[in-house]
Amino acid sequence: MHTGLAHTLDFDRDGKTSGHLSMPFSIDRSPYFQIKVPICLIRNGDGPSVLLMAGNHGDEYEGELSLAKLIRRLDAARIKGRVTILPMANAPAVMAAKRCSPLDGGNLNRAFPGDPQGNPTSRLAHFLESELFARHEVVFDIHSGGTSMEHLPTALVERNGDPERHRRGVELMRALGMPYGFVADNGQASPTSMGAARRAGAIGVSGEFGGGGTATVDTMAITARAIDRLLIAVGVVSEPVLGSSPDPAAPTQLLSLSRHSQGIYATRRGWFEPAVRLGDSVAAGQLAGWYHDLERLELAEEPLHFAEAGIVLSRRLHTMCEAGDCLMQVAEPVDG
Repeated sequence: MHTGLAHTLDFDRDGKTSGHLSMPFSIDRSPYFQIKVPICLIRNGDGPSVLLMAGNHGDEYEGELSLAKLIRRLDAARIKGRVTILPMANAPAVMAAKRCSPLDGGNLNRAFPGDPQGNPTSRLAHFLESELFARHEVVFDIHSGGTSMEHLPTALVERNGDPERHRRGVELMRALGMPYGFVADNGQASPTSMGAARRAGAIGVSGEFGGGGTATVDTMAITARAIDRLLIAVGVVSEPVLGSSPDPAAPTQLLSLSRHSQGIYATRRGWFEPAVRLGDSVAAGQLAGWYHDLERLELAEEPLHFAEAGIVLSRRLHTMCEAGDCLMQVAEPVDG
């Protein structure tokens, strides 16, 4: 009654069903409060199965809005197999426009494999990994840079120890039609949704589809295209559902982001001024920007330089920074 996760969904029922995952969490204004995470199940007989989720972080809107559209537009008669949609997985964070849940501080994408008796975020992570992901062949988790970062449109998979499953993951990642993609090496114990999908026996695909805590014409278009292309590639649908965006102009360029030296991090409080743009190709030693100290105006701004060459993958949007904040990342282009 006071812990766990409850639902009344029949995952094997044909048709379109909307409901909630419910987690008890007593709060000041409501002692028997339940956190409600919306979920939509769409099934039409046997066939491929894919789970689409967004709102893993609450301030990443491209996926949340796109999956809300998909719920309204996708009918069971149009598919073969099963599509499960979680448009706002970390619902408290979405409602608060925050990266993490304001109720328990939980970062869902660092909470896997979770704990069935833990805080609500941990309970949700446990249910997703042990119950929901395991029912699907493919898990697609849609991210963006959130309020504090801008990010190149980039698809992502985590390395899979099974060569055939890894090959299929990279194949699906390329099928999204994103301009860039990379393979993350987070290890078997990865606390992310992609690590959870792998442990559950599903193929996990993810990506960064925008940033800045907003949605634009361009980021919504590439998100819609990626969802449509994935559903077609898996074989759930035969034609686009969300739109008819043009095919990408070039194949996905693979990138490598595997070393801390590919990032620039603040070491003290300050104000960062960039010298390069997102997507620029930079050389090792090149100027990345300047770090200002507005509390000591007599000090000249400090130039910051890239330790490695590559493509500027992400940039902090908030000018004021604290020690430990990531200011920029560069990724290395790779072949194959």
